Amino acid sequence: MYQVPDQHGKLAVVTGANSGTGKETAKRLARAGARVVLAVRTPAKGEQARGEILAAHPGVQVEVRRLDLADLASVRGFADGLIADGRPLDLLVNNAGIMNVPRRTETPDGFELQLGSNFLGPFALTVHLLPLLLAAPSPRVATMSSGTANRARIDFDDLQSTRSYSPTRAYAQSKLADMLMMLHLADLADRHGWPLLSAGAHPGYTRTNLMTSGPTLNGGRPGRLESLLYKIVPSQGPEQGAEPLLYAASSPDAIPGGYYGPRWAMVGPTKATPLPRSARDRTVAARLWTEAERLTGVSVPAQGL
Repeated sequence: MYQVPDQHGKLAVVTGANSGTGKETAKRLARAGARVVLAVRTPAKGEQARGEILAAHPGVQVEVRRLDLADLASVRGFADGLIADGRPLDLLVNNAGIMNVPRRTETPDGFELQLGSNFLGPFALTVHLLPLLLAAPSPRVATMSSGTANRARIDFDDLQSTRSYSPTRAYAQSKLADMLMMLHLADLADRHGWPLLSAGAHPGYTRTNLMTSGPTLNGGRPGRLESLLYKIVPSQGPEQGAEPLLYAASSPDAIPGGYYGPRWAMVGPTKATPLPRSARDRTVAARLWTEAERLTGVSVPAQGL
């Protein structure tokens, strides 16, 4: 099992920290000494997760704050709260996501739900928090993607899936967008001389409620093929599935633009994983970043920070 290095004195934000890989990541960062903010859409679920973490590790520093990544007003409010606190942010873990929503659904801002929740919300959060991150001595942003992104492409002509919607295609595109965001943030850090490390991860096939929460929205049900695959494909629990993300977030051996996943693709200990060709295209990454700035109204100042 991956051992998280000492995190005493550090402040970390983990999105989607009430269950699955997010809760496991938060628990192990807190156990290593970090003060961890559980950024969750439903505070009651966050408080339950906080209680479970404290029961396992009494005395750790864990707090709950509301964040709905599908709502840009919530993203801004969450970021403003942290900025008002005035404490540098050492680590942002972009973990939260939604998967395979059966019918096209829009966020309050008019974005396709998977793109908005999985990419545009985390993008806006990351950019809002850059001043706090860059106030820390060695900040990191660790972003969770998915192996399904390997089969995706960014459709700039129908980014919001308005002409044609497929639950799996929209999900895969949103997770490829996360990879490209991670890569472009690493390039920005290099260009501006920021001490920030941006790295990514995927969890392989990890048993979490991600597999059921999205497909059951709007009265939907997981398809028979999906249900069968969930039973026969090799899988692992959140304890193992969170390790690539924890590695990206804390390992001294993680590198800018690095991408980490299970050794055997679906399961296993963490190893460095090559980005798919579609995620290595820096021209596409820069174009997507610019489009995300336009859509969210959030951007890095032209002169940097």
